[in-house]
Amino acid sequence: MPLSEHEQRMLEQMERALYAEDPKFATALEGSGLRTYTRRRVYQAVAGFLVGIALLMAGMVAQMIWVSVVGFLVMLGCAVLAVTGWRKAPKPGEQPVPGMAPAGRQSRQRRSVMNRIEQRWQRRRDEQQGS
Repeated sequence: MPLSEHEQRMLEQMERALYAEDPKFATALEGSGLRTYTRRRVYQAVAGFLVGIALLMAGMVAQMIWVSVVGFLVMLGCAVLAVTGWRKAPKPGEQPVPGMAPAGRQSRQRRSVMNRIEQRWQRRRDEQQGS
């Protein structure tokens, strides 16, 4: 569930206050947990991919097609997890801000569309509460 505009402003104010009060602590907190989590997930996916290769080879050697198919599916699933985890991982030095889209033309357009939709929704809600 996305944050309301008021909640986003409050969060931004708290972040600014934290940076002003203790910038060293704030920089230590920014994204390192997410980076560690995604790195660990990618490593697990690579290990699963290797297990899938082992299953595929074992199925071929034992001439059990179903084991090979399971191994292939494990490899495919782990490859998807590794790629999606790698793309989501923030780069070192990048500052992920919760609720903010990355800079770029497409994200700005998407954000403006979302802002308009949220404004319409808020207007309708206000009209319904007022009548």
